[in-house]
Amino acid sequence: MRIVSTLDKGLDVLEAIESSGRPLTVAEIAESTGIQRTAVFRLLATLENRGYVERLPNKRYRCTSRRRRFLIGYCAPQSGSPFRDDVAAGIRDAAERANVELMALDNREDDADRAAANAQRLIDAKADLVMLFQPAEWVCHTVADQFFHAGIPVISIDVPAAGCVYFGGNNYRAGRLAGQVLARFARETWKGKFDKVVLLESTLASTNVQARLGGVLIGLKETLDGVDESKVVHLSTRADTATSREAMSAFLAQTRKGTQLLVAGFNDRAAVGAVWAARVAGREKDIAVVGQNATEEARTEIRHPDSRLIASIAYFPERYGEKLVRLALAMMSRERVPPAVYVEHMVLDHNNIDRIYARR
Repeated sequence: MRIVSTLDKGLDVLEAIESSGRPLTVAEIAESTGIQRTAVFRLLATLENRGYVERLPNKRYRCTSRRRRFLIGYCAPQSGSPFRDDVAAGIRDAAERANVELMALDNREDDADRAAANAQRLIDAKADLVMLFQPAEWVCHTVADQFFHAGIPVISIDVPAAGCVYFGGNNYRAGRLAGQVLARFARETWKGKFDKVVLLESTLASTNVQARLGGVLIGLKETLDGVDESKVVHLSTRADTATSREAMSAFLAQTRKGTQLLVAGFNDRAAVGAVWAARVAGREKDIAVVGQNATEEARTEIRHPDSRLIASIAYFPERYGEKLVRLALAMMSRERVPPAVYVEHMVLDHNNIDRIYARR
């Protein structure tokens, strides 16, 4: 019985170091496991002698690669979006720091066959957990179900899916912030008057669209009069610059110069596309636009002195990686986690942009 107890405590020490995602001190391990410091020190000495842990110069301990490392799958389109690029880079860095094996596979935006094939690769590889960042909502649900039946836990990034732990934006709250910014602009610049509210929607993610752009309308109505359905225009895009620019150009052609438009983009690419359309048409003074994500593309546009991209709601995708890997480690260690983990949002405009994101 004593041998089993000692083995059990040794495994507790190993799991505490692995799940932390960073090297730990004896005191931190003792606090995490509830094992006395002297016992932790003896266990670490044995584990170090057997090659399972390594003692660092700063008196912290980390696991070596002798034990099988956790394998995390990451399924997402690997190009085409600055936001996803930041998320992927953060995940790679955090996985390396946590000594976690990462298998990143390139899912296309809405290619269900490719997504299913990549899911099977991860199932065959016996992934311990999968992070799924699939923009097309219907594909996300299909692939998540594939992992669910294989018994592999999934973190779904920015797109809610049944059976998954959600990580990402609070779409309603982010939308509401955008609406409040537009309402304040209308009050301060147009004396509370406007002609239309233009919502640049995405055909890829209906749930996110409803929550985010629905939040925009709530934020507007809180402090601005006259926001009724007859003044709301819905423009369909693929949440990219090209389709947004095309849709906005067509709409501007139907309205007279001087028509005052409050524009909310589903994301920054849609917002920037709308700004470009107005610029080409010589109609920039007619619009005020707020985006979502605060990507580098949007930050560059906001910094232009006369830009009508007046703000973007920040999600800080460069911070996703560390938080995602920490969440994944907790799930793989069978700790209780909330069903949804939301990032913090902030309104980014010309007043604070250089303080939050220094110029490169």
